[in-house]
Amino acid sequence: MNKIMIVEDSEDIRSLLQNYLEKYGYDTVVTTDFTSVLDMFLREKPDVVLLDINLPAYDGFYWCRQIRQHSTSPIIFISARSGEMDQVMAIENGGDDYIEKPFSYDIVLAKIKSQIRRAYGEYAVKQGERIVEFEGVQLYVERFELRYQEEKCELSKKESKLLEVLLERGEKVTGRDRLMEKTWDTDLFVDDNTLNVYITRLRKKLRDLEVPFSIESVRGEGYQLRPLS
Repeated sequence: MNKIMIVEDSEDIRSLLQNYLEKYGYDTVVTTDFTSVLDMFLREKPDVVLLDINLPAYDGFYWCRQIRQHSTSPIIFISARSGEMDQVMAIENGGDDYIEKPFSYDIVLAKIKSQIRRAYGEYAVKQGERIVEFEGVQLYVERFELRYQEEKCELSKKESKLLEVLLERGEKVTGRDRLMEKTWDTDLFVDDNTLNVYITRLRKKLRDLEVPFSIESVRGEGYQLRPLS
């Protein structure tokens, strides 16, 4: 059952969307605290987000950018704004589709189905999509998604870049400068501690997935992947 997250400050519209989607078999979660949209997204891990633009505290563009740092899950904007520039901004901020209010619930349902097919279904793995593998672990580079056996987790863009280099190198030692250059497109002005923070995050995600290797430090050289004994 696919999970849909509804971020809409109108209680009437929110309830109608929730009831309609649940009628067609979707699991739904709704946001009522509009200062912690990202926290809810990371906790609930929805398959699709319906996101209003005009929200209290921060607008939908802001929350879309925050989500995109962690996930490539489809985001469909729903807004009363009908201007072309708003639709352009929705796309430029990471949105996948745009629906104007007032809307047909059938259109909303059709667009959700389309995004689910594209992201997870029959169109999900397109020819030419890059997948990096090591010891049975698969990194879907463009999706920022890591899979092992039946489990998966989402990565931030920089975590994905960093892990891509490590998986490609495998048990070969990769220097810190090379990792910083590949991840940040430069080895200048990047604090060593920043790299350490990302390595620590990746180690935790790899442990949570129970993958058969770990990221190990090589003193004075960099990092390498080592099979767990």
